[in-house]
Amino acid sequence: MAELNYQEEGRKLLTAFYGSLSALKLYPVENETVQQALSDLQSLVERIVTVDGGAEVRVVGDFFFLNETRLRLDLSNFATFGSFARALQDHQVGAVEILPGVEKSEWAPFLSMLLRKPTAEAPFDGFMERLASAPIRHIEVRSSTDVEDPQDDEEKLVAAKRTYAQSVKVAKDVLGDMRLGKAVNVRKVKRAVQGIVDQVLSNESSMITMTTLRDFDEYTFTHCVNVSIFSVIIGQRLGLERLQLYELGLGALFHDIGKQRIPNEVINKAGGLTDEEWALLQQHPTEGLLLLFDMHGFADMPYRQMLMAYEHHMKIDLTGYPPNRRSRQPTLFSRIVAVADAFDAGTSVRSYQHQPWPPDAVLQEMRDNPKRGFDTLLVKVLITATGVYPVGTLVILDTHELAVVAQVNPDPELLHRPKVRVISDPVGLPLSEPKTLDLAEADAATGAAKHQIIKTTDPQKYGIRVSDYLIS
Repeated sequence: MAELNYQEEGRKLLTAFYGSLSALKLYPVENETVQQALSDLQSLVERIVTVDGGAEVRVVGDFFFLNETRLRLDLSNFATFGSFARALQDHQVGAVEILPGVEKSEWAPFLSMLLRKPTAEAPFDGFMERLASAPIRHIEVRSSTDVEDPQDDEEKLVAAKRTYAQSVKVAKDVLGDMRLGKAVNVRKVKRAVQGIVDQVLSNESSMITMTTLRDFDEYTFTHCVNVSIFSVIIGQRLGLERLQLYELGLGALFHDIGKQRIPNEVINKAGGLTDEEWALLQQHPTEGLLLLFDMHGFADMPYRQMLMAYEHHMKIDLTGYPPNRRSRQPTLFSRIVAVADAFDAGTSVRSYQHQPWPPDAVLQEMRDNPKRGFDTLLVKVLITATGVYPVGTLVILDTHELAVVAQVNPDPELLHRPKVRVISDPVGLPLSEPKTLDLAEADAATGAAKHQIIKTTDPQKYGIRVSDYLIS
């Protein structure tokens, strides 16, 4: 099947939207000019949907995206496409998703709704009400609040929380369907990964904060999402493009999908595994590759995702699993997922790990112990994002107060001096209202830091859930 030139097809699609809107403004729907514009739009849409399995046009700030590709628009054609953007923004629509099976007859009512005056108090809600009652079954929309860049810290946290919750639900649905032998809704997965990539690029610190929401009962699903988040964070710091980040995030979300073919009693066993059980568990990378090979809904065979599932436990010296008969090097994406997977797993409570390591100790072990088999450069890249003391680490200050790391210092020279939320006084009594402290703040007289971290400690020892102090 022919590949799409997303830049060319995207500009043509925006032109077709603009032309159809302009025609509907001037003429009744039966007019030949309108019908020709709608036919041109439908023809373009069908080509994109046939190749990609769907099409989504998003407006994020001043930028247009077709699926995962940001469209390069100059001033001349942006002025034209700006009218389409304004029509969406007036109704607080941030994305239009076109599903397989869309018909030409659906476009006139949809575009006519965009031309209508928006509801005064809740434009998007009003638009959704009209959409639900219209003969439109293959065109869906998302609110601009789901795709736009939030402005302040509170809005950023809310947007990140929404993306995180939606992604966990998708992971739960997909893995549940896979275990039951049902068909997987790949479109939902793609949308979830797009959301993760968007949020990491615009809102990285809030997405890191979301990874502290480690729920023991939901570990399988939150772990998949956390690995996707950390992988995308590493990837964007390496300079990968948005489409590459999407491919990476998708593979990271699916990295452990092979465990759906391993018995639950092995996956969730509290004690040590027998030799037979360990051999069974080691099959999950191969099972993951085979599951992805057979999965329907991708426009092209998901080779990169298959390799990530297959290689993420191999180690860079190939002493991991599955075993290799000949020399090879795990791909960059697989090595990234291996680092993200190990960091999240090492800092989480699991059936066989009731006392996880402190995050800083996990990073140090991953970086300094070659037997762990990680790409140390990628571990260091992760540290630039998480800091020496990752968000969610419980620390003891030199004042003997307890504090939760809340934000990484963006200065590479001050990664050991994050912002923290102090949650107890020096004798251990909880504060009624946590206070924020910047450990990079220096004493004016001496130039030395006013406060510093003595050591990290285990939140479970104090009965503390660190996410309570980071996410409201």
